[in-house]
Amino acid sequence: MRLGLVIYGQLQTQTGGYLYDRRLVEHLQRAGDVVEVVSLPWRSYAAHLTDNLSQDLSRRLLDLDVDVLLEDELNHPSLLAAHRRLRDGKRFPLVSIVHHLRSSEASPPAIRVFYRLVERAYLRGVDGFIFNSQATRRSVERLVGAFRPFIVAPPGGDRLPVPTANVDVRARAGEPGPLRILFVGSLIARKGLHILLEALAALPAGAWALEIVGDGGRDAAYAARIRRQIARLGLAGAVELRGALDDGGLAQAYARSHILAVPSAYEGFGIAYLEAMTFGLPVLASDAGGAAEIVTHGETGFLVPPASPAILADHLLRLANDRPLLARLGLAARRSALARPGWVDSMETIRQFLLPMAPSGAAAPALSVALGGVQ
Repeated sequence: MRLGLVIYGQLQTQTGGYLYDRRLVEHLQRAGDVVEVVSLPWRSYAAHLTDNLSQDLSRRLLDLDVDVLLEDELNHPSLLAAHRRLRDGKRFPLVSIVHHLRSSEASPPAIRVFYRLVERAYLRGVDGFIFNSQATRRSVERLVGAFRPFIVAPPGGDRLPVPTANVDVRARAGEPGPLRILFVGSLIARKGLHILLEALAALPAGAWALEIVGDGGRDAAYAARIRRQIARLGLAGAVELRGALDDGGLAQAYARSHILAVPSAYEGFGIAYLEAMTFGLPVLASDAGGAAEIVTHGETGFLVPPASPAILADHLLRLANDRPLLARLGLAARRSALARPGWVDSMETIRQFLLPMAPSGAAAPALSVALGGVQ
């Protein structure tokens, strides 16, 4: 197959959505397919909408020599007019990779209505969907209905080397000292780091230590707000800001931590949750979005309502004081994560979904592991 992929910025961007796109491109290329990445410049949402006033992007896409054009749904504001023009001179199907909808995020009501209108117009212009979770599928179906072929292909959790054996999970949980909490995610408001800090401020000093791993450059104002909050709450001695880490550094952070806490306002899936679980870390996550497809409340971690620092604090204090519970949750988290399909299986189901869309494509035998639904 020959495929195109439309993204903003660079494929190496360190977020879960870009990781998913990158793993898909790598898998397709290993299978012998050709993938041409079409990179659009990162700008504001309003500036992206102005792309629809020019025919340059439409011409660029029409000139592609591809069988199927993949689009990261994040690019939806730039592609409304291009879809109309592509339909007029249609040469290939359009398939959207949906990680989560912008209109699913918390925003002022009027702005959220606007996002829904723009996303609905975009989603109605594609021929098929790749979803990272059932939660993402449901959010799209609520917006535009179930009228397009789709596949649900969750991310894998087997990207990082995991040397941890079950006995290590028990030993780590029983180590004396503070509860070692890890936050992994970009420093943006949606990830809920400010909520986590508020919860930690209510806990006894010395009961916990927090390591923050994530890019602080995506929203410099929010990153500055986090630093001020840490100082204002007097938490500096127990909080370490690490910035973004490479895969080796991230694996080490998982291995030395007791628990992952990322109380996002919304996650379409949450790759960090699954990766942490493979290291035997229980997960504290929001119950909004796709986290509930990974974390089983009370068994592999805890799910809390968004923006609920008091509930978050209660769970953290319980785990700090009950290390046998911490070990049981960690072992269950590891078993659950290791039982899930890995990246190769998941990305191959996408390839099988795409093959019949190519002019000469023919679906290969179905995989034995059912990763999602095809309609």
